[in-house]
Amino acid sequence: MLVALWMGHLDWGLGLKQTIKSSIGWAKGWALLALFLLAGAVLPVRREVLVRGQCVIGAWTLILAPVLLAAPYLGLPERIFTSPLRAIGGPGPEYFSVYLYTFDPSSWTPRWQFYAPWSPFAALLGVIMVLFALEEKNRRWMIVGLLAGILMILASKSRMGLVGLVACTIAPRLMPLILRGWVWHVTAGVTASLAVVGSTLASFAQEAVSAFKGARADSTRVRETLQRIASERWQNEALWFGHGTVHPGSHAVEYMPIGSHHTWYGLLFVKGLVGFAALLAPLVWHVAFGMLDAARHPRGRLPLGILMTIVLLSFGENVEIQAYMLWPGLMLLGVHLREVAQAMHVDPAVPA
Repeated sequence: MLVALWMGHLDWGLGLKQTIKSSIGWAKGWALLALFLLAGAVLPVRREVLVRGQCVIGAWTLILAPVLLAAPYLGLPERIFTSPLRAIGGPGPEYFSVYLYTFDPSSWTPRWQFYAPWSPFAALLGVIMVLFALEEKNRRWMIVGLLAGILMILASKSRMGLVGLVACTIAPRLMPLILRGWVWHVTAGVTASLAVVGSTLASFAQEAVSAFKGARADSTRVRETLQRIASERWQNEALWFGHGTVHPGSHAVEYMPIGSHHTWYGLLFVKGLVGFAALLAPLVWHVAFGMLDAARHPRGRLPLGILMTIVLLSFGENVEIQAYMLWPGLMLLGVHLREVAQAMHVDPAVPA
Protein backbone atom coordinates (compact mmCIF):
# COMPACT_ATOMS: atom_id res chain seq x y z
CA MET A 1 0.00 0.00 0.00
CA LEU A 2 2.89 2.36 0.71
CA VAL A 3 4.32 1.56 -2.75
CA ALA A 4 0.94 2.42 -4.29
CA LEU A 5 0.98 5.70 -2.36
CA TRP A 6 4.46 6.58 -3.65
CA MET A 7 3.51 5.72 -7.23
CA GLY A 8 0.42 7.92 -6.97
CA HIS A 9 2.54 10.81 -5.77
CA LEU A 10 4.99 10.28 -8.62
CA ASP A 11 2.19 10.13 -11.19
CA TRP A 12 0.70 13.42 -10.00
CA GLY A 13 3.99 15.19 -9.24
CA LEU A 14 3.04 16.00 -5.65
CA GLY A 15 6.63 16.61 -4.59
CA LEU A 16 8.93 15.30 -1.87
CA LYS A 17 7.37 17.30 0.98
CA GLN A 18 3.85 15.99 0.31
CA THR A 19 5.19 12.46 -0.19
CA ILE A 20 6.92 12.51 3.21
CA LYS A 21 3.78 13.90 4.85
CA SER A 22 1.58 11.23 3.24
CA SER A 23 4.05 8.49 4.21
CA ILE A 24 3.86 9.61 7.83
CA GLY A 25 0.07 9.50 7.52
CA TRP A 26 0.35 5.94 6.19
CA ALA A 27 2.52 4.99 9.17
CA LYS A 28 -0.03 6.44 11.61
CA GLY A 29 -2.92 4.61 9.96
CA TRP A 30 -2.54 1.68 7.60
CA ALA A 31 0.71 0.47 9.17
CA LEU A 32 -0.93 0.34 12.62
CA LEU A 33 -3.62 -2.04 11.36
CA ALA A 34 -0.91 -4.63 10.70
CA LEU A 35 1.36 -3.76 13.63
CA PHE A 36 -1.33 -4.09 16.31
CA LEU A 37 -2.33 -7.45 14.87
CA LEU A 38 1.32 -8.51 14.80
CA ALA A 39 1.75 -7.39 18.42
CA GLY A 40 -1.14 -9.59 19.52
CA ALA A 41 0.34 -12.54 17.64
CA VAL A 42 3.88 -12.35 19.06
CA LEU A 43 3.47 -10.81 22.55
CA PRO A 44 2.31 -12.91 25.53
CA VAL A 45 -0.96 -11.00 25.89
CA ARG A 46 -3.88 -13.05 27.18
CA ARG A 47 -7.34 -12.75 25.67
CA GLU A 48 -8.87 -12.37 29.15
CA VAL A 49 -6.85 -9.20 29.81
CA LEU A 50 -8.20 -7.49 26.67
CA VAL A 51 -11.75 -8.62 27.48
CA ARG A 52 -11.61 -7.30 31.05
CA GLY A 53 -9.98 -4.06 29.86
CA GLN A 54 -12.93 -3.31 27.59
CA CYS A 55 -15.34 -3.90 30.46
CA VAL A 56 -13.36 -1.51 32.68
CA ILE A 57 -13.63 1.16 29.98
CA GLY A 58 -17.35 0.40 29.95
CA ALA A 59 -17.55 1.00 33.70
CA TRP A 60 -16.00 4.46 33.36
CA THR A 61 -18.32 5.18 30.45
CA LEU A 62 -21.33 4.43 32.65
CA ILE A 63 -19.92 6.55 35.49
CA LEU A 64 -19.54 9.57 33.18
CA ALA A 65 -22.76 8.94 31.23
CA PRO A 66 -25.11 10.99 33.50
CA VAL A 67 -22.97 14.11 33.02
CA LEU A 68 -22.70 13.57 29.27
CA LEU A 69 -26.40 12.89 28.77
CA ALA A 70 -27.48 15.88 30.87
CA ALA A 71 -24.96 18.33 29.38
CA PRO A 72 -27.04 19.68 26.44
CA TYR A 73 -30.05 20.23 28.69
CA LEU A 74 -27.97 22.00 31.35
CA GLY A 75 -26.52 24.43 28.81
CA LEU A 76 -22.99 23.10 29.09
CA PRO A 77 -20.66 23.72 26.11
CA GLU A 78 -20.26 21.11 23.39
CA ARG A 79 -16.46 21.15 23.30
CA ILE A 80 -14.66 21.43 26.61
CA PHE A 81 -11.00 20.90 25.69
CA THR A 82 -8.61 20.85 22.73
CA SER A 83 -5.17 19.36 23.26
CA PRO A 84 -2.15 21.58 22.52
CA LEU A 85 -0.83 18.62 20.50
CA ARG A 86 -3.09 19.94 17.76
CA ALA A 87 -0.22 22.30 16.92
CA ILE A 88 1.88 19.44 15.52
CA GLY A 89 -0.76 18.73 12.87
CA GLY A 90 -3.05 15.83 12.14
CA PRO A 91 -6.22 14.82 10.29
CA GLY A 92 -8.39 17.45 11.97
CA PRO A 93 -9.14 19.27 15.25
CA GLU A 94 -11.82 16.73 16.20
CA TYR A 95 -9.08 14.18 16.89
CA PHE A 96 -7.56 16.44 19.56
CA SER A 97 -10.79 17.71 21.18
CA VAL A 98 -12.97 16.41 24.01
CA TYR A 99 -16.71 16.83 23.48
CA LEU A 100 -19.55 16.45 25.93
CA TYR A 101 -22.00 16.15 23.04
CA THR A 102 -22.67 17.41 19.52
CA PHE A 103 -25.77 18.37 17.55
CA ASP A 104 -27.00 16.44 14.53
CA PRO A 105 -27.03 19.08 11.73
CA SER A 106 -30.07 17.48 10.05
CA SER A 107 -32.36 17.50 13.09
CA TRP A 108 -30.50 19.68 15.63
CA THR A 109 -30.97 17.07 18.32
CA PRO A 110 -28.07 16.11 20.61
CA ARG A 111 -26.03 13.00 19.98
CA TRP A 112 -23.04 11.74 21.92
CA GLN A 113 -19.63 10.48 20.82
CA PHE A 114 -18.14 9.56 24.22
CA TYR A 115 -14.38 8.99 23.69
CA ALA A 116 -14.54 8.72 19.88
CA PRO A 117 -13.83 11.59 17.45
CA TRP A 118 -17.45 11.47 16.18
CA SER A 119 -20.73 9.72 16.90
CA PRO A 120 -20.97 7.02 14.17
CA PHE A 121 -17.56 5.69 15.15
CA ALA A 122 -18.60 5.70 18.82
CA ALA A 123 -21.42 3.36 17.85
CA LEU A 124 -19.03 0.87 16.26
CA LEU A 125 -16.77 1.07 19.33
CA GLY A 126 -19.92 0.25 21.31
CA VAL A 127 -20.45 -2.83 19.15
CA ILE A 128 -16.86 -3.95 19.81
CA MET A 129 -17.40 -3.39 23.54
CA VAL A 130 -20.51 -5.59 23.45
CA LEU A 131 -18.58 -8.31 21.62
CA PHE A 132 -15.81 -8.26 24.24
CA ALA A 133 -18.33 -8.20 27.11
CA LEU A 134 -20.05 -11.33 25.81
CA GLU A 135 -16.75 -13.18 26.33
CA GLU A 136 -16.34 -11.97 29.95
CA LYS A 137 -16.65 -14.79 32.48
CA ASN A 138 -17.46 -12.55 35.45
CA ARG A 139 -21.20 -11.84 35.33
CA ARG A 140 -20.98 -8.34 36.84
CA TRP A 141 -18.27 -7.17 34.48
CA MET A 142 -20.19 -8.68 31.57
CA ILE A 143 -23.32 -6.70 32.43
CA VAL A 144 -21.29 -3.51 32.82
CA GLY A 145 -19.70 -3.97 29.40
CA LEU A 146 -23.01 -4.81 27.73
CA LEU A 147 -24.81 -1.81 29.23
CA ALA A 148 -22.00 0.58 28.28
CA GLY A 149 -21.76 -0.74 24.73
CA ILE A 150 -25.51 -0.56 24.14
CA LEU A 151 -25.60 2.95 25.61
CA MET A 152 -22.88 4.07 23.19
CA ILE A 153 -24.79 2.61 20.25
CA LEU A 154 -28.12 4.18 21.18
CA ALA A 155 -26.80 7.58 22.28
CA SER A 156 -24.74 7.99 19.12
CA LYS A 157 -27.92 7.62 17.02
CA SER A 158 -26.02 5.73 14.36
CA ARG A 159 -27.78 3.40 11.95
CA MET A 160 -24.58 1.41 11.40
CA GLY A 161 -24.31 0.78 15.11
CA LEU A 162 -27.79 -0.75 15.28
CA VAL A 163 -27.02 -3.04 12.35
CA GLY A 164 -23.73 -4.07 13.93
CA LEU A 165 -25.32 -4.77 17.31
CA VAL A 166 -27.56 -7.40 15.73
CA ALA A 167 -25.41 -8.80 12.93
CA CYS A 168 -21.97 -8.89 14.57
CA THR A 169 -23.17 -10.52 17.77
CA ILE A 170 -25.55 -13.13 16.32
CA ALA A 171 -23.84 -14.28 13.11
CA PRO A 172 -20.62 -15.62 14.75
CA ARG A 173 -22.71 -17.68 17.17
CA LEU A 174 -24.66 -19.22 14.31
CA MET A 175 -21.55 -20.35 12.45
CA PRO A 176 -21.43 -23.83 14.08
CA LEU A 177 -24.79 -24.54 12.44
CA ILE A 178 -23.18 -24.74 9.00
CA LEU A 179 -21.62 -28.05 10.07
CA ARG A 180 -25.05 -29.54 10.89
CA GLY A 181 -26.76 -31.52 8.14
CA TRP A 182 -30.28 -30.56 9.14
CA VAL A 183 -29.48 -26.87 8.68
CA TRP A 184 -28.73 -27.45 5.01
CA HIS A 185 -32.07 -29.26 4.60
CA VAL A 186 -33.90 -26.35 6.22
CA THR A 187 -31.98 -23.89 4.04
CA ALA A 188 -32.97 -25.83 0.92
CA GLY A 189 -36.63 -25.72 2.00
CA VAL A 190 -36.50 -21.99 2.70
CA THR A 191 -34.81 -21.35 -0.64
CA ALA A 192 -37.53 -23.29 -2.45
CA SER A 193 -40.26 -21.33 -0.64
CA LEU A 194 -38.80 -18.07 -1.96
CA ALA A 195 -40.39 -18.91 -5.29
CA VAL A 196 -43.74 -18.23 -3.62
CA VAL A 197 -42.98 -15.38 -1.23
CA GLY A 198 -39.79 -14.01 -2.79
CA SER A 199 -41.41 -11.00 -4.48
CA THR A 200 -43.16 -9.98 -1.24
CA LEU A 201 -39.93 -10.28 0.76
CA ALA A 202 -38.01 -8.31 -1.87
CA SER A 203 -40.58 -5.51 -1.72
CA PHE A 204 -40.41 -5.49 2.07
CA ALA A 205 -36.60 -5.38 1.98
CA GLN A 206 -36.64 -2.42 -0.44
CA GLU A 207 -39.00 -0.52 1.84
CA ALA A 208 -36.79 -1.29 4.85
CA VAL A 209 -33.68 -0.05 3.01
CA SER A 210 -35.49 3.13 1.97
CA ALA A 211 -36.60 3.75 5.55
CA PHE A 212 -33.06 3.07 6.79
CA LYS A 213 -31.59 5.63 4.37
CA GLY A 214 -34.37 8.10 5.05
CA ALA A 215 -33.65 8.07 8.78
CA ARG A 216 -30.85 10.57 8.07
CA ALA A 217 -31.46 11.55 4.47
CA ASP A 218 -28.90 14.40 4.39
CA SER A 219 -26.11 12.13 5.59
CA THR A 220 -27.07 9.48 3.04
CA ARG A 221 -27.09 12.05 0.22
CA VAL A 222 -23.64 13.39 1.10
CA ARG A 223 -22.14 9.91 1.38
CA GLU A 224 -23.61 8.75 -1.93
CA THR A 225 -22.39 11.89 -3.69
CA LEU A 226 -18.88 11.46 -2.25
CA GLN A 227 -18.82 7.85 -3.41
CA ARG A 228 -20.03 8.69 -6.91
CA ILE A 229 -17.46 11.47 -7.38
CA ALA A 230 -14.64 9.29 -6.00
CA SER A 231 -15.60 6.39 -8.28
CA GLU A 232 -15.89 8.49 -11.43
CA ARG A 233 -12.64 10.34 -10.87
CA TRP A 234 -10.79 7.12 -10.00
CA GLN A 235 -11.91 5.41 -13.21
CA ASN A 236 -11.25 8.40 -15.44
CA GLU A 237 -8.08 9.83 -13.90
CA ALA A 238 -6.07 7.34 -11.80
CA LEU A 239 -7.00 3.69 -12.28
CA TRP A 240 -3.96 1.84 -10.93
CA PHE A 241 -2.32 4.01 -8.24
CA GLY A 242 -4.95 6.64 -7.44
CA HIS A 243 -4.49 10.34 -6.78
CA GLY A 244 -2.05 9.97 -3.89
CA THR A 245 -4.13 12.07 -1.51
CA VAL A 246 -7.71 13.15 -0.80
CA HIS A 247 -9.00 16.21 -2.62
CA PRO A 248 -11.14 19.05 -1.21
CA GLY A 249 -14.88 18.65 -1.74
CA SER A 250 -17.39 21.24 -2.90
CA HIS A 251 -20.56 22.59 -1.35
CA ALA A 252 -22.46 19.63 -2.87
CA VAL A 253 -20.76 17.33 -0.34
CA GLU A 254 -20.66 19.90 2.47
CA TYR A 255 -16.92 20.40 1.80
CA MET A 256 -16.08 16.85 2.87
CA PRO A 257 -12.85 15.62 1.22
CA ILE A 258 -13.22 13.38 -1.84
CA GLY A 259 -11.97 9.97 -0.77
CA SER A 260 -13.33 10.15 2.79
CA HIS A 261 -16.29 8.49 4.58
CA HIS A 262 -15.77 5.13 2.84
CA THR A 263 -12.71 2.92 3.09
CA TRP A 264 -13.12 1.22 -0.28
CA TYR A 265 -13.97 4.26 -2.38
CA GLY A 266 -11.27 6.13 -0.48
CA LEU A 267 -8.70 3.47 -1.35
CA LEU A 268 -9.67 3.52 -5.02
CA PHE A 269 -9.46 7.32 -5.15
CA VAL A 270 -6.21 7.71 -3.19
CA LYS A 271 -4.31 4.46 -3.95
CA GLY A 272 -6.11 2.97 -6.95
CA LEU A 273 -6.64 -0.71 -7.68
CA VAL A 274 -3.27 -1.64 -6.18
CA GLY A 275 -4.11 -0.11 -2.79
CA PHE A 276 -7.63 -1.54 -2.94
CA ALA A 277 -6.28 -5.07 -3.46
CA ALA A 278 -3.69 -4.56 -0.70
CA LEU A 279 -6.52 -4.40 1.85
CA LEU A 280 -9.07 -6.67 0.16
CA ALA A 281 -6.82 -9.75 -0.14
CA PRO A 282 -5.74 -10.07 3.55
CA LEU A 283 -9.17 -9.02 4.83
CA VAL A 284 -11.00 -11.67 2.77
CA TRP A 285 -8.48 -14.29 3.89
CA HIS A 286 -8.82 -13.33 7.54
CA VAL A 287 -12.64 -13.27 7.45
CA ALA A 288 -12.67 -16.72 5.82
CA PHE A 289 -10.26 -18.00 8.49
CA GLY A 290 -12.42 -16.49 11.24
CA MET A 291 -15.60 -18.04 9.82
CA LEU A 292 -13.98 -21.46 9.64
CA ASP A 293 -12.66 -21.32 13.21
CA ALA A 294 -15.94 -19.89 14.57
CA ALA A 295 -17.75 -22.85 13.00
CA ARG A 296 -15.39 -25.31 14.69
CA HIS A 297 -14.51 -23.67 18.01
CA PRO A 298 -15.97 -21.02 20.38
CA ARG A 299 -12.66 -19.12 20.38
CA GLY A 300 -13.46 -17.92 16.85
CA ARG A 301 -16.65 -16.05 17.75
CA LEU A 302 -15.08 -12.87 19.12
CA PRO A 303 -12.49 -12.49 16.30
CA LEU A 304 -15.18 -13.03 13.67
CA GLY A 305 -17.43 -10.45 15.33
CA ILE A 306 -14.55 -7.94 15.36
CA LEU A 307 -13.79 -8.62 11.71
CA MET A 308 -17.46 -8.14 10.81
CA THR A 309 -17.46 -4.83 12.70
CA ILE A 310 -14.36 -3.67 10.84
CA VAL A 311 -15.98 -4.62 7.52
CA LEU A 312 -19.14 -2.73 8.50
CA LEU A 313 -17.04 0.23 9.60
CA SER A 314 -15.25 0.26 6.25
CA PHE A 315 -18.50 1.11 4.46
CA GLY A 316 -19.09 4.25 6.48
CA GLU A 317 -15.66 5.40 7.69
CA ASN A 318 -12.01 5.35 6.72
CA VAL A 319 -10.76 2.42 8.79
CA GLU A 320 -7.11 3.48 8.79
CA ILE A 321 -7.88 6.80 10.51
CA GLN A 322 -9.49 4.90 13.38
CA ALA A 323 -6.70 2.34 13.89
CA TYR A 324 -5.44 4.04 17.05
CA MET A 325 -8.82 3.34 18.74
CA LEU A 326 -9.39 -0.11 17.24
CA TRP A 327 -6.21 -1.49 18.81
CA PRO A 328 -7.86 -3.84 21.36
CA GLY A 329 -9.80 -5.54 18.58
CA LEU A 330 -6.79 -5.68 16.28
CA MET A 331 -4.62 -7.16 19.02
CA LEU A 332 -7.33 -9.72 19.75
CA LEU A 333 -7.18 -10.83 16.11
CA GLY A 334 -3.47 -11.47 16.54
CA VAL A 335 -4.03 -13.26 19.86
CA HIS A 336 -6.57 -15.51 18.15
CA LEU A 337 -4.10 -16.48 15.42
CA ARG A 338 -1.51 -17.28 18.08
CA GLU A 339 -4.04 -19.41 19.98
CA VAL A 340 -4.83 -21.43 16.86
CA ALA A 341 -1.12 -21.88 16.07
CA GLN A 342 -0.37 -23.02 19.63
CA ALA A 343 -3.29 -25.48 19.57
CA MET A 344 -1.98 -26.98 16.33
CA HIS A 345 1.53 -27.22 17.80
CA VAL A 346 0.27 -29.10 20.86
CA ASP A 347 -2.08 -31.32 18.89
CA PRO A 348 -1.69 -31.33 15.09
CA ALA A 349 -5.14 -32.93 14.82
CA VAL A 350 -6.81 -29.78 16.20
CA PRO A 351 -8.76 -28.03 13.39
CA ALA A 352 -7.26 -24.76 12.15
